[in-house]
Amino acid sequence: MRVSVLFSGGKDSSLSALLMEPFFEIELVTCSFGLLPNGELVAKTAKELRFPHRVLYLEQEILEKAYDKIMNDGFPKSAINYIHEKAVETLASDPDVKLIADGTRRDDRVPVLSISQVRSIEDRLGIHYICPLKGYGKKTLSNLVELYLRIEEGPSESIQKADYETELREFIRQKHGEEKIKELFPAHIQSHVLSRKESA
Repeated sequence: MRVSVLFSGGKDSSLSALLMEPFFEIELVTCSFGLLPNGELVAKTAKELRFPHRVLYLEQEILEKAYDKIMNDGFPKSAINYIHEKAVETLASDPDVKLIADGTRRDDRVPVLSISQVRSIEDRLGIHYICPLKGYGKKTLSNLVELYLRIEEGPSESIQKADYETELREFIRQKHGEEKIKELFPAHIQSHVLSRKESA
């Protein structure tokens, strides 16, 4: 069975793919609004992980609605969760897609789908949604990353990655400039996967 893994090039989506590798045929899917060359950025990572990869382009209207949410809220949680829901729905609308997975962890608040959202998508669109990392805590995942992946880490603004936040930041930057980014997004550390570790 083939599973389509939503892929940002970060450690969580990469670990999800590795964990499912013994049981599924993996394809990595990067969502993009076309504002930045996200697909090209993570295609190299996908190749290093030895999985096929494709880019799924999302409608601009999704980004605009997410922009409205973050501007109204003053913080990114609901905007990013909204993009994630629409990304899963868009991918699930592909008749060739039957299983969708992501890198959502046990303690994540962003991006996450509620149980009711998951059931709605599964029932409406006839797919199965899988979160391989849902039972894992942060320390366990850090140990797995140490064992199996070579990564680079740093502040969000300095690490190139293809997650939803990257293009939302760019959209806001184009409209309001860099200072608005600092106002809306809390500082946090991001990761970008470079390759599997050779021993893995």
